[in-house]
Amino acid sequence: MTTDEVAALLVELTAELAKRGRAEAITIPIVVEDDVDGDTSAQLVIGLGNDVLSVPQSWDQDVPDFADAETRLQGYLDDLRPSTTAYEPRDSLETTDVLEDPDLDLRDFSR
Repeated sequence: MTTDEVAALLVELTAELAKRGRAEAITIPIVVEDDVDGDTSAQLVIGLGNDVLSVPQSWDQDVPDFADAETRLQGYLDDLRPSTTAYEPRDSLETTDVLEDPDLDLRDFSR
């Protein structure tokens, strides 16, 4: 088992890698019944051709601090996703976007 945050990032990473036709091997922190300190990890291959299933589980102990892993996974996800500030597509073409020639009078071509 892992935290909800790590599980959510894992699902998002799998989807992003699959969109790009890629698969990657990653390591995530987990807890097992014999080791509740949270210093165990699991290696997974995620992305294209790999399914990830995240199911909530009850946990009656302290939630381990996986903040470092969450930050690392979020950084990896951010690197995969395209920047939203680099390019912003327009919904429609505005008339002010069209270059106009002030010397061209289209009425002369109607004859």
